[in-house]
Amino acid sequence: MLRLIAAMIVSCACIYSASAFAVQTTEASWYGLKYHGKRTASGEKFDVRAMTAAHPTLPLGSVVEVRHGRKSVMVRINDRCGRCGIDLSPAAADRLGMRHLGRASVTVRPLA
Repeated sequence: MLRLIAAMIVSCACIYSASAFAVQTTEASWYGLKYHGKRTASGEKFDVRAMTAAHPTLPLGSVVEVRHGRKSVMVRINDRCGRCGIDLSPAAADRLGMRHLGRASVTVRPLA
């Protein structure tokens, strides 16, 4: 019985966390090149050429659209960041045209 109750609580928490995150306007930064090859929170190695990002609360493996001005990119969340809105790989920051800025205002929309 306790297992059933625990499973129901976890199910509700997962549904709530996915539905609670809608479109978010936040500040984006990008990972420094020194992190290339280091392990991420998901356990995979960080690749500066991959379309990935770190987010403080979205589930690992989530796919989001990040928009800066008229440009957008789809990234997979594979790491955590502490005080950031979203931390992009250098490749994703390049595609958005914001890498030279260091930080930029972006819109984050979950896709999957």
